[in-house]
Amino acid sequence: MSTRNPGMDLDLEWVSKVRINTQAVLKRAQQVQGCKVAKKQWQAAWLLKAVTCIDLTTLSGDDTPSNVHRLCMKAIQPVRHDLLKSMDMHDKGITTAAVCVYPSRVADAVKSLKAANCSIPVASVATGFPAGQTPLKTRLEEVRMAVEDGATEIDIVINRTLALTGQWAALYDEVRQFREACGHAHMKTILAVGELGTFTNVYKASLVSMMAGSDFIKTSTGKESVNATYPVAIVMVRAIRDYYLRTSQKVGFKPAGGIRTAQEAVVWLALMKEELGNEWLSPHLFRLGASSLLADIERQIYHYVTGRYAAYHELPMA
Repeated sequence: MSTRNPGMDLDLEWVSKVRINTQAVLKRAQQVQGCKVAKKQWQAAWLLKAVTCIDLTTLSGDDTPSNVHRLCMKAIQPVRHDLLKSMDMHDKGITTAAVCVYPSRVADAVKSLKAANCSIPVASVATGFPAGQTPLKTRLEEVRMAVEDGATEIDIVINRTLALTGQWAALYDEVRQFREACGHAHMKTILAVGELGTFTNVYKASLVSMMAGSDFIKTSTGKESVNATYPVAIVMVRAIRDYYLRTSQKVGFKPAGGIRTAQEAVVWLALMKEELGNEWLSPHLFRLGASSLLADIERQIYHYVTGRYAAYHELPMA
């Protein structure tokens, strides 16, 4: 993870002056979506980079210790060893960036990774995920419990009511309290952009979250009807850029929800490279929140190595 973002005092004047040119955002999003994707060995290299930025996730009601263990094993060896060996990448330590689970499953993930002698971080969602509508005291306790169980990254959700009603000071105070509850753990703040209504609200929520000390800002819980989209991402990464230019603090970005194909992963990496630069092409400052994405990336790498596509039963499940 990157150096912690200490945050800053809430600057409501900065927040109040935010204006978004919607047409310019949509035009830029079209350009991003239409960019040509690299082929052959260059595509394979980008896909391996994408693997190292994935937060391999399971957030299902039927999660058990056994499927969390399987997820952890897949995170340790995300691409089949023989495929990596064919690319001379088997000894480069390629793993996913983290595993992400519910707070009640954190101890299971920590146990599995420790038994495998692996230092992959365990991330936990918290603060009443996905709606964020539980009492503040409960949300804070959930963060503390996840950290006590061994989570080193916490994905919090904001209270969308505060953003929709313009209560930016109250939102800042809540996120600041979550930051304190995280202690040594890095904090990713989920904005749930599909429920914020406008690009202006997305930018303001991004800004306030960073001011309050978020180490990452994240698009979505993956449970909303609208999740990670390119227009919203452009608004958020430009908020990150503006915050960096004002404070010299680098904040990470995590799109999540609906990212399922290898081609999409490459487009997301290209977006980060063009908007924020090469420093944001590492798991310290960029993550992909996904559960099914890795399977498609591995299939594309299999095709690159063998010249044919694998049936899904030929590749280990996540």
